[in-house]
Amino acid sequence: MSASDNAPDSAAVYAEIASLVARYAKDDGPESAIDGLYLTRRCSPSGRLHVDQRPSFWLVAGGRKCLTVGDQDLHYGVGDCLLVALDLPATARILQASDAEPHLCVGVAINPARLAELIGRLPEQASATPSGVRGVAVNPASPELLDATLRLLRLLERPGDVAAMAPLIEQEILYRLLSGPQGARLMHIAMAEGQGQRVARAVAWLREHFAETLRIELLAEHVGMSESSLHHHFKAVTNMTPMQYQKQLRLYEARRLMLVEGLDVGAAGFSVGYQSPSQFSREYRRLYGLPPARDVEALRAPIAAE
Repeated sequence: MSASDNAPDSAAVYAEIASLVARYAKDDGPESAIDGLYLTRRCSPSGRLHVDQRPSFWLVAGGRKCLTVGDQDLHYGVGDCLLVALDLPATARILQASDAEPHLCVGVAINPARLAELIGRLPEQASATPSGVRGVAVNPASPELLDATLRLLRLLERPGDVAAMAPLIEQEILYRLLSGPQGARLMHIAMAEGQGQRVARAVAWLREHFAETLRIELLAEHVGMSESSLHHHFKAVTNMTPMQYQKQLRLYEARRLMLVEGLDVGAAGFSVGYQSPSQFSREYRRLYGLPPARDVEALRAPIAAE
């Protein structure tokens, strides 16, 4: 998908988005001066990095990226919009980036309360959503979504306008997402009595209790579903079973504990719920490609070289 496919002036829009992202992206994290607006800039390709995806949309203004959720690879670049409708553990790789042409990306958090309030004001027929809608996808970015995103970015140059204007533009972005090809995904997760919302509650429980032994029958009872229905709808939305989802959360946290807090392999595995060190090492290697100690050593090597 090229930028020129979206609209006659989309090349100029993307050029300005890229310029603003490059100017305001920080090296110490994606947060910006506007709450819920995230900016990233990378000048080289990367290996697999854990990303804790929360409800949000992401627009690429330079380079290419791949997000892996379960066994699904989602490739996206300039002209594409990645929508994440609920909390998902994932891994990401920067595929295309250089000093001359960096990977540039802008993201906007989706506030569930504001989303639900906006859905309540839409025509009733717009609320009908199919079941089994996956919670993450890539589609071409519409000209209207590009325009609203650019106007939100421009507020970085006018900090005095942020408090009054940012919430209005955020609401417009939510509307553009709801009225676009990915709207069914957001509605499926947001509907209070729908299966998507029950999956979202299961996700929230797993995130809070990932180190505990998972008993599917108790989780199903907690969210008001049968075991078979939970398994079916959870897999449909997240591309993972509840057990796989829990496993990724455990391994991501273990990696953080070793890399950031200095725990050894055995202590990190035990802290996230593994009773068997060999099982922990085997599953860790399957996800990250290296045994735990070697993976952490490889991650620390670039830092030590600086």
